[in-house]
Amino acid sequence: MNIFFLLAPFSVLLALIGLGAFWWTVRNGQYEDPDGDAARILIDDPEDAPLPRV
Repeated sequence: MNIFFLLAPFSVLLALIGLGAFWWTVRNGQYEDPDGDAARILIDDPEDAPLPRV
């Protein structure tokens, strides 16, 4: 029963830290353009092409 008094506040604190991290990412715009990130990998960028062999 003594371990309950240690683990219960620790789990609540951990949940609050996770919720705070999620809130911070929402406020900083981390989820603004999910479709753009998914489509960006399909775009061929000439700057990313390998250099020709000599």
